[in-house]
Amino acid sequence: MVKLYNTLTRTFQEFKPIKEKEVGIYSCGPTVYWNQHIGHLYAYTQWDCLVRSLRYLGYKVRWVMNITDVGHMASDEDAGEDKMEKGAKREGKSVWEIADKYIAQFKESLSLLNITYPDVMCRATEHIEDQIELIKKIEANGFTYRTKTGIVFDTSKFPGYADFAKLNLEEQYAGSRVEVDPEKKKPWDFLLWVTNQPDHIMQWDSPWGRGFPGWHIECTAMSVKYLGEQFDIHTGGKEHIPVHHTNEIAQAYGAFGRQTANYWLHNEWLTVKGEKISKSSGNFILVSDLVEKGFNPLALRYLIMTSHYRTGLEFSLESLGAAQRALNRLCEETRQMEQKTRGSKLSNLKCSNENETGKWREKFEWAIADDLNMPRALAVVWEMLKSEVDAAAQYKLLLDWDLVLGLKLEEVGSEKWEASQEVEAGKEIRGLVDKREELRRKKKWQEADEVRKQIGERGWRIEDMTEGPKLKKKILQ
Repeated sequence: MVKLYNTLTRTFQEFKPIKEKEVGIYSCGPTVYWNQHIGHLYAYTQWDCLVRSLRYLGYKVRWVMNITDVGHMASDEDAGEDKMEKGAKREGKSVWEIADKYIAQFKESLSLLNITYPDVMCRATEHIEDQIELIKKIEANGFTYRTKTGIVFDTSKFPGYADFAKLNLEEQYAGSRVEVDPEKKKPWDFLLWVTNQPDHIMQWDSPWGRGFPGWHIECTAMSVKYLGEQFDIHTGGKEHIPVHHTNEIAQAYGAFGRQTANYWLHNEWLTVKGEKISKSSGNFILVSDLVEKGFNPLALRYLIMTSHYRTGLEFSLESLGAAQRALNRLCEETRQMEQKTRGSKLSNLKCSNENETGKWREKFEWAIADDLNMPRALAVVWEMLKSEVDAAAQYKLLLDWDLVLGLKLEEVGSEKWEASQEVEAGKEIRGLVDKREELRRKKKWQEADEVRKQIGERGWRIEDMTEGPKLKKKILQ
């Protein structure tokens, strides 16, 4: 039995899909006006584990993720500048070039962390007609009114508007911002279509005038397009609860008279020194930055899985180093088992005690079915490796469980895997090599050994050759 914590009910619930053994999942994707940092990738790694876990447990999963490339204002509400236009001005590019650039960066980050590519990744600008049709439906049902700013959702028509986020609306909005549309009946009524910004670069014709969609409408329009008017799971960060997801629920009520998603899952944040990642705080770290420092990106994936999605994670280079060392040990265990079983087809490997193997499978399945308890799943892996289960059984279990873990254990020891480890060292690693050579020239052997350890902790092996030091990127150390 799969149990999930549903934000909608604030309780753990048995997961019961609409269709037996079939699951539709919609994940709020990135706004592609800037790079996606490791805080963003924390969420997508956790939702990848959700998708992988459900598939492992025998469900057929359809995973849909949106790409926001229009309509997301600098705040999460109706105020401020469109983030895409802000990005275009910052870099002197068109909004379309900005979108393409940061979609490519996002996809590269997904690949580095071995995150499953969603079955559908849909761009807001490619679904304008779908959004217009949805707004027309909401309007026909009497949930909108017009102002000089555009067409607005009338939250007074939805009695349960504040329930999902448990909002105290009057208190929350009292003096919280300069009102951008004094014609709104309530400050928290929100725009479905914006018509009063003639200088906005991205505009389309609509029944309400030339303009562009609000941010919230895209997720409702695209989720129901690809998953139907009612689907199973909607994921997002906890920051989406009070505004974005609250407004999605309101829109669904206006259009269909009911919820679209049955289960709402929200992740806590990855933080650095207790702060959420942002440019202003100076802790803006990309996956590619970690690779440049010599870390294996799958070490970040491992580190993320040591935290529960509802708990979040405090990130540091020290904790990433510890995760890389743990990953190294896991790969070494896998390599040794692969060597012992080399030449045998995995399906033909005979295990000495199938009952014992079955018990370990049950423990792993229990962990991932218990509200996606990935820390417990990793603990089961290490407990199994310390058990008396023979090497053939351990190897089969590891490769089987890696369908969820996504650590590419099946490749360990192969030519493909060996080749993938030989990548160019970054500036920091090359600097450490130069520092070590200088210490060796000065015969400061102990200090040079300390630097060698630092290089090793970052996933590199240094070999002293007659022609000079040679670096090789290895997961195994």
